[in-house]
Amino acid sequence: MKKAEKIKKNIADALELPQDIVLDLPKITMIGNLQLYVENHKGIIEYSTNQIRIYTKLGILRVLGKNLLLKNIVVEEIVITGEIKQVEFYD
Repeated sequence: MKKAEKIKKNIADALELPQDIVLDLPKITMIGNLQLYVENHKGIIEYSTNQIRIYTKLGILRVLGKNLLLKNIVVEEIVITGEIKQVEFYD
């Protein structure tokens, strides 16, 4: 973690601010295995009905499943529906 990010993290901890907002980290909310919300994304890299890859500050988020659909895409949020089998980060 860079020095500036450590300072931001310490300030967020001290002031009890949400780290996802202060550090621009992705916030992921999953509803069962049917819907996935990704906030603070940096863009879509790949999209198919079996795999979606999304660029985030922490690296690439990969969503694997069946009948995946990008239901909603806005500047700050992506909503994915379908049968979600796996969600993972990698560099």
